[in-house]
Amino acid sequence: MTDYYSPTGGLPPQTDLLTDRAVFTESYAVIPKGTLRDITTSFLPHWRKMRMWVIARPMTGFAETFSHTITEVAPGGGSENPESDPTAQAVLFVVAGHAELTIGDQTHLLFPGSYAYLPAGCAWSFANDHDAPCTFHWIRKAYVAVDGIAPPDPFVTQDADAPVIEMAGTNGAWSTTRFVSPTDMAHDMHVNIVNFQPGGTIPFMETHVMEHGLYVLQGKAVYRLNRDWVEVEAGDYMWLRAFCPQACYAGGPGPFRYLLYKDVNRQMPLTLR
Repeated sequence: MTDYYSPTGGLPPQTDLLTDRAVFTESYAVIPKGTLRDITTSFLPHWRKMRMWVIARPMTGFAETFSHTITEVAPGGGSENPESDPTAQAVLFVVAGHAELTIGDQTHLLFPGSYAYLPAGCAWSFANDHDAPCTFHWIRKAYVAVDGIAPPDPFVTQDADAPVIEMAGTNGAWSTTRFVSPTDMAHDMHVNIVNFQPGGTIPFMETHVMEHGLYVLQGKAVYRLNRDWVEVEAGDYMWLRAFCPQACYAGGPGPFRYLLYKDVNRQMPLTLR
């Protein structure tokens, strides 16, 4: 089974240096795993025994289309009313522990690698009736409906069961684990896993319209963000503004994998939000 990084909180000792890799610029941000401490957690109403690290939210000069939290639910915790926004669709991706996700009248056991898509307005609940915390990524976006296209249905699957699509000419050095087909116009966001084998690269400076959120699940690499090369490792998060130039080199020794959010499949709005 693939290992997924999961934050543990805590605090560094008083003897630690303050220097870290955290950076926030006009075109990108890097939130390293060392910032995910007990005192940087938040809480939500209608949830029991939970805490979360907010690593992206809509605000001026930062994420515009989505929010991304890492949510930890202790044994006995959960919610029967988890989502307060009826326009919000969501993806849950589990990185540690077990829990039960109920969608309508169907209950699914979640475990590391579980992936759930929850459309806007979907009735769902979450319960951890196990003996260890369950940690999952919770990515939310307001759904943009299109006349004549029915919204997506909910589904639950696993990382191990999703198709892996190799990038052309890379012999598997660069691939994407796709949970939704890129040609399915019902979906206006993609949350997939990008995979690099040691030595794999993005061999050109990608510059395109999608806003990106990247959480490193496994491994390490050097990532080009605008004018800068930054080192990233499992547990780090990167936000890239639309059109921010990017490239990547995975140095090894093991695979480099990240959970990737992008907004897709909709015409460009002509007014600023």
